[in-house]
Amino acid sequence: MKKVFNITFTLAITLLIASCGKDSSSTGVEFAPNMYVSIPLEGLSQTSDAVFKYNKNNMTMREPVGGTIARGKMPYIYSLEDLDSAANVQNPVLLTDESLNQGKELYGRFCNHCHNSNGDGQGLVGIKYLGVPKYNSKAIKDKSMGHVFHVITYGKGRMGAHASQLSTEERWKITHYVQTLQKQ
Repeated sequence: MKKVFNITFTLAITLLIASCGKDSSSTGVEFAPNMYVSIPLEGLSQTSDAVFKYNKNNMTMREPVGGTIARGKMPYIYSLEDLDSAANVQNPVLLTDESLNQGKELYGRFCNHCHNSNGDGQGLVGIKYLGVPKYNSKAIKDKSMGHVFHVITYGKGRMGAHASQLSTEERWKITHYVQTLQKQ
């Protein structure tokens, strides 16, 4: 029994010493080091390392199939310069009491401070910085849903873009509400 204990004790001491090193920042011998220190990969980037060759282009992830749309996303293909083309875009969000009420709530959070609750351009910011248009003015009254959505998305004049703050669906709901203010 004493012999087994001596062998076990000697083996334990040997393993303890073998796992230590002179470098104080080194952990010595590690079991499965990839579990402690992972190799970071930048998604959809190319790598020259032979270990990470996942496909013919040496990409770290598979690229999505062309023309696919992420789940829950609504595509908007127009750029900042395409304001005239965007005028023909139709609102994909159905006009219901619920979507109109949500649009009104979002309008209150993001638009009211400049355009005011009735769309007359006399919000707290609109009074201080002149030039906020009235929704029922001749110039704005007949603008299409696509035009309004495009302006909310990319901004126009002093108005900044709201695409980073609002989802596509939320911008379309605000567009529904702005259309009701245009008719007043």
